[in-house]
Amino acid sequence: MYNTIIFDVDGTLINTERAVLGSLQKMLLTDYHKPCSTEELSFVLGIPGSSSLPQLGIQDIERASDLWNMYMKEYADSIHVYEGIEELLKILSSRDIQLGIVTSKTRVELRDDFEHFGLMKYLSIVVCADDTQLHKPNPDPIIKFLEVSGADPGKSIYIGDTIYDSQCAKDSGISFGLAEWGANKEVNIQADHYFKHPIDILECISNI
Repeated sequence: MYNTIIFDVDGTLINTERAVLGSLQKMLLTDYHKPCSTEELSFVLGIPGSSSLPQLGIQDIERASDLWNMYMKEYADSIHVYEGIEELLKILSSRDIQLGIVTSKTRVELRDDFEHFGLMKYLSIVVCADDTQLHKPNPDPIIKFLEVSGADPGKSIYIGDTIYDSQCAKDSGISFGLAEWGANKEVNIQADHYFKHPIDILECISNI
């Protein structure tokens, strides 16, 4: 069915929710005197800081982003790879499936939060927030991936956990699979496929 699988990172390959929201909450209170609950901040999950910070009334985006990334380091121990992800990537790689990432993280954030888990060896093509002017839910990041990889949109699927991911995939013309293990259960997210566990993704490549 699919020979190219594109993954989101946060909430899909690694669990960063506590780190992202906790560090943002601390940054807003400490440096901007803005007390916010993590529930109020949950909308930031899945979009770049350059998009989310202005919605919080922050004007000096670069300074705030640097502070946010600094506080993220304090939560490093809470970040972990979801169960079954590495096993999935090993199997897909052995079956010659093209694998890659489309993420709202910048290159620096990807390096700091993700690369040390050792999964990059499976992911041949990476599109970060630095690589396009427009970001999820805009389709440009996936369109960029398709251009760089030469992948057939009709045989490509994007796996993510947010409504931003769903919209990005839909508007780029490829299928979307919801990573239910990282998705907010209270949000109705439309998808072509719903995966309860990472290994369930193998069902989509069984007839290739």
